[in-house]
Amino acid sequence: MPQKNVNLHGSAPDKHAVALLLIDVINDFDFPEAAQLLKHARPMARNLLRLKRRAQKAGVPVIYVNDNFGRWKSDFRRTIDHCVRHGRGGDVVKLLRPEQSDYFVLKPKHSGFFSTTLETLLRYLETQSLILTGIAGNFCVLFTANDAYMRDFKLLVPRDCTVSNTKRENESALRLIRKFLKADTRSSSKIALRTSQNNGAKTSSSFQYMTNRRTRAN
Repeated sequence: MPQKNVNLHGSAPDKHAVALLLIDVINDFDFPEAAQLLKHARPMARNLLRLKRRAQKAGVPVIYVNDNFGRWKSDFRRTIDHCVRHGRGGDVVKLLRPEQSDYFVLKPKHSGFFSTTLETLLRYLETQSLILTGIAGNFCVLFTANDAYMRDFKLLVPRDCTVSNTKRENESALRLIRKFLKADTRSSSKIALRTSQNNGAKTSSSFQYMTNRRTRAN
């Protein structure tokens, strides 16, 4: 049977085997450990912005997967404005705030897949591999990676584009992701992204080499 609504009524026009997920980077950092996390989040945000720009150039869909921090009566744009104006990490949010071409998915819990539209969106985008980034590596990134793995996505979690409260906690999470979820955790600068061919049905050979022949990052 032919598929209906192949682009979600125009809401998901992109087709690419790779998608970049930015997890909880729109954040007001209103919690006790925020100062400790921000120390790592600020340099991470600059790395992530460079990766995002490369992804956009290659036509890779950029998806913000974000908690709404209990603000169920607000939309995502109001959440962004709140974080920029009143959050402790407004500089991080300004650097990474979504653009018109980006997608966003609101999540109620840790995983980007739990009770969200993420899986449906990825199916329409024809995505097979995910680059997971964001905050925090040992919670929401880890939980999202786990659910992605169970759905047979290939995973990259660049170690310089995710942070936790401490470097030790982040490295521990990355070790789990490498060992049990078969993810590649090389740094973002070593991820090759090229424009998809055949109408977006395939990734470039360089990206496939990276995801299929996983190397351990120390």
